[in-house]
Amino acid sequence: MGNSNSCCNNLGIPPAKGPNAVGCSDFMMDHTVEGTFFRLYYPCVAYEDAEKPDWIPSREYFNGLADFMKINRGLSEKIFDYLFGSFKIPAAMNAPYKQNGKCPVVVFSHGLGAFRTLYSAICAELASQGFIVAAVEHRDESAAATFFYHGKTEEPEEKEEASVTKPNPEAPENLVEEWMYYRSLKPGESEFPLRNKQVKQRADECIKALDTLIQINSGKKMENVLGTEFDWMTLANSMDLCRIAVMGHSFGGATVIEALCKEVNFKCGIALDSWMLPLDEEINVRVKQPIFFINSEKFQWAGNIMPMRKLVPPDSTSTQRKMVTIKGTVHQSFPDFTFLTGNWIGKILKLKGEIDPQVAIDLCTKASLAFLQRHLGMDKDFNQWDHLIEGKDDNLIPGTNVTEIP
Repeated sequence: MGNSNSCCNNLGIPPAKGPNAVGCSDFMMDHTVEGTFFRLYYPCVAYEDAEKPDWIPSREYFNGLADFMKINRGLSEKIFDYLFGSFKIPAAMNAPYKQNGKCPVVVFSHGLGAFRTLYSAICAELASQGFIVAAVEHRDESAAATFFYHGKTEEPEEKEEASVTKPNPEAPENLVEEWMYYRSLKPGESEFPLRNKQVKQRADECIKALDTLIQINSGKKMENVLGTEFDWMTLANSMDLCRIAVMGHSFGGATVIEALCKEVNFKCGIALDSWMLPLDEEINVRVKQPIFFINSEKFQWAGNIMPMRKLVPPDSTSTQRKMVTIKGTVHQSFPDFTFLTGNWIGKILKLKGEIDPQVAIDLCTKASLAFLQRHLGMDKDFNQWDHLIEGKDDNLIPGTNVTEIP
C-alpha cells in the first residue's frame, strides 16, 4: 500500500468545505460476523500534520474489487495500487472529537462492490457541517471485501468459499482475522431472492450501527475490537438523537428505503442513484418518512424509476418526497473514484461523467444538507440551498431525464 508515485499527482479527494475540521475512526463491536463495523466521521479538533488514513485500507480490498470486477487479482492489485495506492481520505485519523453542542446523525450505506471508505468526500463534507456520520461496512457479501474475527479455538464461520482465514499480526489477542469477499450470482441463480435477503440484512446492519451510536452517546463503555487510539467515551452526549437520517448509494439507496420501513428513529432518507430491484414490491405503502432521490443522468432506466415513482409521484406537490437528477453524471459520480482518475481513464471506466466531479458532489451535498435541515428541523443556514431540492439549477433536472412508462 501507499505507492508514492501515483500516476496522477494532481488528483485527490477534495477536502471538506464546512466550518469544522473532520476526524474519522473505525469501530467494530462484537468480533463476529454478527457484529457492527463502521467508519465514523465527526467534527474534530484541528491540528497540523494530522495523520490521514489510506483511502484503500489494505490489499484485501484491492482483491475484493478485482473479484467484483471479475479481473485477475495479481494483475489488478498492481494496477489498483498504481492508480489509487497513494490517495488519502480528507479526515484526520483518530483526531479528538470537538465538543460543540449536539450533532445530528447520519448512517451511510455503501453500494454493491464497495466498502466503508469509498464515500469519504460525501461523509467528510457532512461531518464538516456538524454531523456525526457512520459509514457502515456491510457483511451481506455485497461489499468488495470486509473482515471480522473468530476466536482461535472457534471454528471459522460456515460461509461459501468466498472467505479465507489468515493470521494477522495486528489482530486482537486470541482472535483470527477472517475475510469475506463479494459473492457473485451463481450460474442460473435468480437475482431478486439474493438481493432481497441482502437488503434486509443491510437495513438491520444500519439499525445495529445506530443502536451502537445510541449506546456510545449514553456514555456506556463500549469495547472496540479494533482498539483504536480514539477515545469513544468523548462522544458521550455528543449526538442529537431526535435528528437521525439514513443515506446511501445504489444498493445503499435501496437499503435507505428498507431501513426507513424498519426503524422509526430514521426521520428521513436520502437515496443516491438508488437501485430499486432488491426491494419488495409493496414497500412504498410501508415507508412513512420523507425521502429524497438524487439520481445520475446516465444510470437510471424506466423500470428502475417506476418503483421510485410509487414513493415520489410525478405530479406530487409534497415537500416530503423529492427527486432530482444531476446533469452529466454517471453512477460512479457519487463515490470517491470520480476524483481519482484522469479524464480518459475516468471516462473509459465510467467513473467520470461530463460534469466536473466537484460541481456534481457539491450539488449532491448541498441539496442533501437542505433536505436534512428541512426534515430534521435543524437551525442552520442550509435552507439557502432549498432551490436545489426542487431541481432549480443549470446542472439539475427536476424529477428524471428518463422517459417514463405511463
